[in-house]
Amino acid sequence: MMSESSSIWGGRFEDKPADIMEQINASIGVDKRFWRQDILASKAHCTMLMRQSIIPEEDGQKILDGLAQIEQEIAEGRFEFKIEFEDVHMNVEARLKELIGDAAGRLHTARSRNDQVATDFRLWVRDACATLEASIQNFQRTLESLADQHEKTVMPGFTHLQIAQPITLAMHFLAYRDMLERDKGRIIDCRGRVNECPLGAAALAGTPFPVDREFTARELGFQRPMPNTMDAVSARDFANEFLFACAQTGLHLSRLAEEVILWSTPQFGFLRLSDAWSTGSSIMPQKKNPDAAELVRGKTGRLTGNLVQMMTVLKGLPLAYNKDLQEDKEPVFDSFDTLCLCLDAMNGMIDSAQWNDRRMREAAEEGYATATRLADWLVMELGLPFREAHHITGQIVKMAENKGVRLDELSLEEMRNVKAEIDERVYGVLKL
Repeated sequence: MMSESSSIWGGRFEDKPADIMEQINASIGVDKRFWRQDILASKAHCTMLMRQSIIPEEDGQKILDGLAQIEQEIAEGRFEFKIEFEDVHMNVEARLKELIGDAAGRLHTARSRNDQVATDFRLWVRDACATLEASIQNFQRTLESLADQHEKTVMPGFTHLQIAQPITLAMHFLAYRDMLERDKGRIIDCRGRVNECPLGAAALAGTPFPVDREFTARELGFQRPMPNTMDAVSARDFANEFLFACAQTGLHLSRLAEEVILWSTPQFGFLRLSDAWSTGSSIMPQKKNPDAAELVRGKTGRLTGNLVQMMTVLKGLPLAYNKDLQEDKEPVFDSFDTLCLCLDAMNGMIDSAQWNDRRMREAAEEGYATATRLADWLVMELGLPFREAHHITGQIVKMAENKGVRLDELSLEEMRNVKAEIDERVYGVLKL
């Protein structure tokens, strides 16, 4: 007698799978996450089958009613996902058979699990892109609000982590706002490319049934059906693109996290994190650690690792579908969850931080940040070649460094000892 799980595959198999085979083959622990998308796509497919007179309308209506009941059961936590049914698709179909009997078997007409999972996955990624876009926009609004508050907060800009030129804290916030704008653009682009419908591709070669692929695509909000059926069931470049967009956004968050970590140290003293976004030490009572920022920085490794994992799975697959593709969903789900968490954490941490305007201005004054402006002044006002102006400015900086004073604290006479043509107008560019 055939086992319940082997009945999925039909009469070709007599023996049940080995226990280890059942474990390695099952994906229900992961793919049950897109049960909403699976039921949505099944409803569209069933409606199309009825419209095309491929299945009796009576059976089709039973299927739609059964799917609605299953949707409610899962939403209310009353549905039992079983490993013997391998994946979310067969769990739903098995429950549908319990509810409506043999009519449930008509749902899989003109459809394979290959185009079914590809459709569900694209629907899920499309929804995830919309969620990430909103989350990125939320953080951008926080950065823009802080920029408005700190439009005149002077701080040092850095290159090589050395004080370079004076900027404002607003400028710094808006740099990350612009990075996130590009990240958001990549998410939007991914959403556009994922928005094609694989349904109707069946296993790989299409179906002899008179399906209406344009209808199911419209029903599910896709831009169009995928034109090549082999590509439809095997393409996962949309998953790579999604993972790259997540990884790149994570890299930008990690750069900001690194600055938060540095700036919160006593040596910088530019900001103070709220208690809500800090942790203490089990042994050192004075410690206030920027663990949220460190975790955002650390989780970037997961995001880049997920991208590499997915690319490695895909790199040698022949057309069309291969079981390797079962490994496609876990890294995508994990990157989505991780990035959502990082965006929310960074948003809360930055928004609640206390910014030390006085200390940032002091740091800009300590680092000879106006030296480049002095060199530019020598070019514009005295007509010097920039390389000569650069050399003269270096000598003046060295003089100030030896005396332990700021550039604007040097006397005019001292600067004229380096370049006689310098006049009192120079102080206009030496002060922050």
